[in-house]
Amino acid sequence: MKSLSWIADSRSTVRSFPADVQDDIGYALYVAQLGEMSARAKPLHGLGGGVMEIVANDESGTYRAVYTVSIGDSIYVVHAFQKKSTVGSATPKPEMDLIRQRLKQLRSEVKNAEKKSS
Repeated sequence: MKSLSWIADSRSTVRSFPADVQDDIGYALYVAQLGEMSARAKPLHGLGGGVMEIVANDESGTYRAVYTVSIGDSIYVVHAFQKKSTVGSATPKPEMDLIRQRLKQLRSEVKNAEKKSS
């Protein structure tokens, strides 16, 4: 089973979501740790392979958590947010920009850690 790591405020953000949404996201992450893909997860295109988005809904709205399985030996949750707009299913640009920034930093940190350990 892969380990689970949380980037920046992603863990506290998920903990602020409604309980049923937390359960849905938590289970989808558990399935990812087992090397499988939850029905709630889908590839998030435009960020390189292995970046996935979990979508969970309840009466208060749509919630998303973005994770990657392609960096190192861990599952990294890089961002979580409530989707404010009900128009379209695309991830909003400000959220995508933040995800890109965090992925770039994470990839750099993992690459540097691998260099130090070899």
